Amino acid sequence: MRIAQIAPLTEAIPPRLYGGTERVVHWLVEELVALGHDVTLFASGDSCTSAKLEAFWPRALRLDGSIRDPNALHMAMLEQVRRQADDFELLHFHLDYYPFSLFSRQATPFVTTLHGRLDLPELQPAFDTFSSIPVVSISNAQRRPLPQAHWMKTVHHGLPEKLLMPMPAKPSYFAFLGRIAPEKRVDRAIRIAEHCGIPLKIAAKVDRADIDYYEQEIRPMLASPNVEYIGEIGDKDKPEFLSGALALLVPIDWPEPFGLVMIEAMACGTPVIAFNRGSVPEIIDEGVTGFIVEDETGAIGAVDRLSHVSRAGVRKRFEERFTARRMALDYLSVYRSLTVVHAPHLRLVSEEDVPVAAASGS
Repeated sequence: MRIAQIAPLTEAIPPRLYGGTERVVHWLVEELVALGHDVTLFASGDSCTSAKLEAFWPRALRLDGSIRDPNALHMAMLEQVRRQADDFELLHFHLDYYPFSLFSRQATPFVTTLHGRLDLPELQPAFDTFSSIPVVSISNAQRRPLPQAHWMKTVHHGLPEKLLMPMPAKPSYFAFLGRIAPEKRVDRAIRIAEHCGIPLKIAAKVDRADIDYYEQEIRPMLASPNVEYIGEIGDKDKPEFLSGALALLVPIDWPEPFGLVMIEAMACGTPVIAFNRGSVPEIIDEGVTGFIVEDETGAIGAVDRLSHVSRAGVRKRFEERFTARRMALDYLSVYRSLTVVHAPHLRLVSEEDVPVAAASGS
């Protein structure tokens, strides 16, 4: 298939360090190319890809201090995509609701993966207005606030099978990975570790929007001798960091749409102790890849059960459920069903791959 992938300009594809959506887009693109598809990636010029790169802006906006209105650049990029839309069989957007209006007025099939939280009240009018636009969720939990949306499928994220591998290590600490932000609740991770008397290593970034929170709420807690703040790390450092951990702590306090850090830990054979929010029950297999808890007391209680979790079993479940190849195949089923609906004379998929409504012509 001739597929266009349209990524945010905020980070390069893949991002240099933190960047969940951009990393997922990169892994998806690479798998689609490996499967023999003709893929064009619309992204920043400092992106690195096996696909054809359409660079709308020279470098990631996060690194370009001169940019004060990123929306203007994203709107212009969307118009560039529209002008080339006839060159593709399918357009896949990763830009939230921005493409809905413009691309509902052209003929090329398109789909949007929604990567963020959807429980904001201001989203309701947008999805009421564009209730026929096909969208993909990254967890079933993410869908709950917007039952009126035209959900095509839930496609859980996946990462390359050999990107993060277990490393020989004697696990001796808890790990916290990702961002220091109010919804991620690293304060809970610190309290859990201190109660258990187990060291905590924090590998996380602090966004500009969260600097005050970090300085006022978290920085004083880092003075504990039990806590080591490493800062932001990339993929090359994650296998050692995660393999050395007794568990990854995910004490979130928000409706997590997916939680990439959980499958990163699983790839390294590291169990996860996560609070029961958002996607967590879909990602964690209780007692197999970790434990789902309701509060700090539950997390502390789960620590005693970590010895019953097979780290080889954690890695095996990752291979079964969360590889980039599986993710790419799931997306291809979405692409093909949309293409069949738009061009029923093209025999791109078998009957069983087409939704019942499409197969019956309704």
